[in-house]
Amino acid sequence: MTLVVLIGASGAGKTSIARAIADSHAEQASVQHFGSICVPEPEEMPPDWQRENTIEWMIRLAPLVGHGMPILFEGQTRLSFLAESAARAGVIAYLPILVDCDDTTRTRRLVFERRQSELANPMMMNWARFLREDAAKQGCEILDTSALPLVRCVELVRRRLGLSRARDDGGQ
Repeated sequence: MTLVVLIGASGAGKTSIARAIADSHAEQASVQHFGSICVPEPEEMPPDWQRENTIEWMIRLAPLVGHGMPILFEGQTRLSFLAESAARAGVIAYLPILVDCDDTTRTRRLVFERRQSELANPMMMNWARFLREDAAKQGCEILDTSALPLVRCVELVRRRLGLSRARDDGGQ
């Protein structure tokens, strides 16, 4: 069983990748979204919210790991929270991938494509920088989506999940 975890700051492309995998490989992989739980506004978020919810998610996923299809989990969390959560849930193996992009691309995506200009702020750019530096320090795979088309990003994640090529992707 494969558990691949896509982490990254808003606008990096992790949800787009996960949705594309879910759309083209629904029978082959279980795709889970951290954001499917109620996410409080930043000013209302309790200090340990992200850590506690990462633990909760890993506990939910643990029974599925090793019993069926590959799992793709995506969301915003720290690598340290992910490691702690996996250990607490008894998940022995998982593959974290930081989905990242440069600040110009992130801003364009947030402002023009997602129409969430309030997220294109210094706090989000600092969060992205923290995740990038932490991933590099820990040797975590980094998928830079700045110049890659979605189909290439999906292909990379599809391979990490061990999925066969989708019937309708035309071999692209």
